[in-house]
Amino acid sequence: KSEQLNIFNSFFFHTKTQHPMKNYSFITTAATLAVTFNGVYSFSSPNINRNVAFSKTSSATFMSGEAMSEAGVPSPTSSGDSNVSDVEIPTKLPSEKGMDYIPLATMLATGQLAEADQFTRDALIVISGAKEKGRDFVYFTDVKNIPNTDLATIERLWQKFSGGKFGFSVQKKKWKRAKGDFELWCRVIGWTTQDGEVERKKRWFGASEFIYNVKTAPEGHLPLTSALRGTSLIKKLLTHPVWDNDDWKIEP
Repeated sequence: KSEQLNIFNSFFFHTKTQHPMKNYSFITTAATLAVTFNGVYSFSSPNINRNVAFSKTSSATFMSGEAMSEAGVPSPTSSGDSNVSDVEIPTKLPSEKGMDYIPLATMLATGQLAEADQFTRDALIVISGAKEKGRDFVYFTDVKNIPNTDLATIERLWQKFSGGKFGFSVQKKKWKRAKGDFELWCRVIGWTTQDGEVERKKRWFGASEFIYNVKTAPEGHLPLTSALRGTSLIKKLLTHPVWDNDDWKIEP
């Protein structure tokens, strides 16, 4: 009975952005390399290709609290005993890199967490400058190039539509409590699972083992970050200067 060494997932993305920031479309693909101790290598390409188009047609977008409830998304404006409420999707979403974050806000507000997670990874590739260098992935050395403004915008959206349950800042708190122990941290935020007596990292290829539901996922479960090249990327994201104070929480 061979034990499996699960090397966390590797992603290859293609992102297309149109300006001015009124239309956004993206295509994403992912591949995972699994390595076992008996020397068998295999690649899997999950069927998560997506083409999504959004238009900015008004200064605000609304959705019903009932729709949010069905998606497992907390309603930040619900009150009393009413089970239906209107939630405003913010459109003042600043970016120093010209990114349009309205699609991300829409995905999060409507409970499309897998798509929002993918959008976040795609956005990091662009705002870190990796895309300009011809790379479709982020090195840990790219993180210093991510503007505070953009990371703050992304974080506020994740926080807003998860009731403060998801986001890099939440993951940072868990990281500190785990005292930088990567395996313990993964366990705490729900990135591991048991295969019999063997603990391994969850897979997101095929039928994803991650939880894209605000109600049932552990705190800090999303967004996901590839750790194929070790923990350096995660550490850099969680120690980005934007988290040095609480200015990122200030709405524009």
